[in-house]
Amino acid sequence: MSDTASTPEDQDLQDPQLQKAVIVALRPGQPPRVLSEAMRYASLLRAPLVVVHVDVTRFVTFEDPDGMVHSAPIDLNIDTGAEEFAELRREVEKVLAGSGLTWTARQLVGDPALAIKHLAGALDAQLIVVGTRSRGLGESIREFFTGSV
Repeated sequence: MSDTASTPEDQDLQDPQLQKAVIVALRPGQPPRVLSEAMRYASLLRAPLVVVHVDVTRFVTFEDPDGMVHSAPIDLNIDTGAEEFAELRREVEKVLAGSGLTWTARQLVGDPALAIKHLAGALDAQLIVVGTRSRGLGESIREFFTGSV
């Protein structure tokens, strides 16, 4: 994995067709209803759909003036973000094939809430769709230490 990451300023997101998008934040294995609701709203609003995965194992180190973000892994032994994004993209492509929606998939890095907020601002997004996490003791402990979106 390279030490650069996607940002709202790069070429895809300067596309005027992506302005006023519906953003859906997903992770692999999330219930399909999250994506189906995002698709429904994108269709109702006649808006493009931007599928976002945030790699929380990396953090932003600095941003170039041209918008290129450089990132580094939190732990050099953990690099799951690329595989998760590839898996997510495959899942999404199956669902969105033939939907007629304009869509793209993006991987962001760092704090999920801040990354999604930054993207939403750059796209002047109409709506952000997120799912809920499963409840349980393990999930509550993980959320305590890593935070929640």
